Amino acid sequence: MLLLISPDSVEEAFECAKAAEHLDIVDVKKPDEGSLGANFPWVIREIRAAVPADKPVSATVGDVPFKPGTVAQAALGAAVSGATYIKVGLYGCTTPDQGVEVMRGVVRAVKDHDPAALVVASGYADAHRIGCVNPLALPDIAARAGADAAMLDTAIKDGTRLFDHVPPDACAEFVRLAHAAGLLAALAGSVKQADLGTLTRIGTDIVGVRGAVCEGGDRNAGRIQPHLVAAFREEMDRHAREHEAAVAATN
Repeated sequence: MLLLISPDSVEEAFECAKAAEHLDIVDVKKPDEGSLGANFPWVIREIRAAVPADKPVSATVGDVPFKPGTVAQAALGAAVSGATYIKVGLYGCTTPDQGVEVMRGVVRAVKDHDPAALVVASGYADAHRIGCVNPLALPDIAARAGADAAMLDTAIKDGTRLFDHVPPDACAEFVRLAHAAGLLAALAGSVKQADLGTLTRIGTDIVGVRGAVCEGGDRNAGRIQPHLVAAFREEMDRHAREHEAAVAATN
């Protein structure tokens, strides 16, 4: 399982760089503009320059409306700015077909620029609160659009968490559907260390965190701390070892 950490500034990216050995992907977002709020192109470029070259950078395009052309241009901007993973939050899409239309534009815009870039279709575990597409529709949307990954996060950051809205068995089905379509499965949404056993067991490919590695557990007021990143990775690795041992014992 890959660990994705989300700094919201160049200064925080330097803190991530101090913990580079413990993380896999540095994610650029702007939390004050939403769950998947997009940061400025120059911030993406500066964060790309601040972290080790072997650590891919992902960038959110935003909690986007159903405006395929607008979103495609924004996605290209993130790719041109140095992001390897381009994440699109389908906030304004109310049907799977709308999600596919937006994501097809994104995939074409990004892949025409860089065929090696990875496009992530992101939905929301609490979709019922904002009226967007069902979380379990995301793997099919991503596959139909030619994206590389499907992701779930939470739209409303009010203290509720991923498993509060999509229980572990439904998250397991999300992962299964993504893998069956040849996609990576990413999960986020106020994920804590206590969730890592479940996330490991269901086969999550990428876990995204911010609050869990910020001082005080506060994604907005807290700052990312290298020692918390290291502790989170240590717990991830422990669960991975235990899961591998359990699987081996049953074979």
